[in-house]
Amino acid sequence: MRRVYLVLVLLAGSWGIAGAQPPGVSRVAAGTVVAKTGVVERGRYLAEHVAMCVECHSERDAAGTIIPGRKYMGGPIPTRPGWAQEWAERAPRNAGLPGYDDAAALRLLTQGAIARDGRQLMPPMPRFRMTPEDAADVIAFLRSIQ
Repeated sequence: MRRVYLVLVLLAGSWGIAGAQPPGVSRVAAGTVVAKTGVVERGRYLAEHVAMCVECHSERDAAGTIIPGRKYMGGPIPTRPGWAQEWAERAPRNAGLPGYDDAAALRLLTQGAIARDGRQLMPPMPRFRMTPEDAADVIAFLRSIQ
């Protein structure tokens, strides 16, 4: 089973309570936090059955069925609600998480759809607030499908 290690450098006290860590994270040195190892198969389950990443980030055929060889390669967003001021036209490829280092990918999944450049992603991207452990598993899975 492939595992991915995520290292996130944090300022002291940035978790809100001095010395407190989120679940699945252990302190190894002052200012450094190492997230629990990502488990690929659990990440696959979360991406396909809980967070539903596969639904928007995959291309579909004319019948609306996800094309197996195009899973997580990006795809057009088929509908836009009338109330939406800004709405993404296409979901980008997330196989391999191109352009995201582990810290940016972790932030994206734990802090509410923050892009690698720090801006808020457009709807319909959900504002995920995953635990660091869940995010590490999803990242491990997405990195495994280049």
